Amino acid sequence: MRFGIRGKLFLLSAAMVLLATTFVYLFARHEIEERTLADVQRNLRTQVALMAGRATQTLASLPHDEMLAPVRLREMWQPLALELGKQANCRVTIVHRDGVVIADSDLSIGQLDHVENHAGRPEVRQGLANGYGFARRHSATVSRDFLYTAASFPPVGTATYGVIRASVELSQIEAAIGTLRRGLTINAAFALCIALLISMLAAQFASHAARKLTVAARKLAAGDLTTRMPILGTDEFGELGRALDHLTRNLQESLKNLRTERDRLDALLSRMHEGVLMLDASGRVVLINPALQEMLLLRDAIGKTPIEVIRHSELKLLLDEVTSNGVAAAREIEVAGLMHRKLLVRAAPLGTDYGGAFAVFVDVTEMRRLETLRRDFIANVSHELRTPVTAIRSAGETIRDVAINDAKALPRFVDIIVRNAERLGSLLNDILELSRIESRALRLVIEPVDMGSLLNQVAELFRERADRKGLELQVAAPETAVYAFGDRRALENVVGNLIDNAVKYCGSGASIRASVGEADQPGQLRI
Repeated sequence: MRFGIRGKLFLLSAAMVLLATTFVYLFARHEIEERTLADVQRNLRTQVALMAGRATQTLASLPHDEMLAPVRLREMWQPLALELGKQANCRVTIVHRDGVVIADSDLSIGQLDHVENHAGRPEVRQGLANGYGFARRHSATVSRDFLYTAASFPPVGTATYGVIRASVELSQIEAAIGTLRRGLTINAAFALCIALLISMLAAQFASHAARKLTVAARKLAAGDLTTRMPILGTDEFGELGRALDHLTRNLQESLKNLRTERDRLDALLSRMHEGVLMLDASGRVVLINPALQEMLLLRDAIGKTPIEVIRHSELKLLLDEVTSNGVAAAREIEVAGLMHRKLLVRAAPLGTDYGGAFAVFVDVTEMRRLETLRRDFIANVSHELRTPVTAIRSAGETIRDVAINDAKALPRFVDIIVRNAERLGSLLNDILELSRIESRALRLVIEPVDMGSLLNQVAELFRERADRKGLELQVAAPETAVYAFGDRRALENVVGNLIDNAVKYCGSGASIRASVGEADQPGQLRI
């Protein structure tokens, strides 16, 4: 069975009230019994003291003949016992010092002959020895339980004649105690009912306040942080309401700060060109930014392992090394697929508190491609430089040794030297242009360029090579100038690359034709 707070508070308070009432009832009952018996004993002692005085007075008026028969003694003392028993409303017994009962208010003189000797009764012994005696026991004479109080007379210190004893039947005391018990029980039951009613009302009030707080707390748990506590008193519920309101305001501020930080992080990650990957302590992806998703064409990566998402053994080894050793590491990996890429991966552990690892992916594909182009270009330039250098050196040696005095041959060798020097200059310009391109310092100068003249000039640079390979290099340009808007140096490089490739890769005896003219669409040229 499930109890609400009202039921629990009521049961708790009812149990406490019942326990307290029971304890008070039992304690009061015991106290009532003890106090009643003590009062009865105190009253009996007072009465028996008065009776002893009366007996002493009576003794003074009676003859002191020790030889009187017991019957005669009983006739002398029985009237006093009857009178005192009637006055005190109790049983009065007069016992001679030798233990013979000489008077009893509840017995006749004839019945006294059959009464046992009372010298062994505890209250009689105490009375003869100490002046007073008490006992609570069963009476063999009348077969009932009595509370006895005895006093000697005359008093101790004189010649004791006997003891006078007053007794009250315990059933009478029990009846009186029973009446007090019934009254106490009724009062305790009434007090218990009143206490239970008050407990129920208090539990109802407390549960009502608790239900209000519960409803407001459920709204807070559902995400409604605008909710405020309805209980704002001075009791514990009011303190709880104020504490929850304070907690709600702090939570709102914390969530606001978290949203701000999250938005900043999202903006940062979404605008990064580098890929970002974060793993939790179990090695699963918890964060991946759009750059990495686009870089590797990833979808639904959250919650998976890197090997499931990227399927790259070197990356797995790198991340395992970082997480196991706790030391940052970097490695370049090559990812095959639809978009072949080379990535530089820098990974670092996130620390012992969180666990996992954090990796940044930098796309170095274009960088590596440019490095390859640079190496190829340097190799090609080195090869190309040999040809003009060799031609210049050969022409110079020929002029020096043979043709210096040959007026016909000298201009041709000088022309060879000039053309190859121009070719060296062109190669050096290409190197400078490449350097400017890589340093992003290239500036194009747009101007009208005569494409026919440009084509003739560039072709002349490769004519000697074409002649040596047995190639026929023809240039077809219109008689009138044809202009195009562009950077002259860049256009020379483009046309030079086209003719250079043709000379380089055409076989012996081939014909190479370079031409320029208007294209099919107006405003365009075809080379």
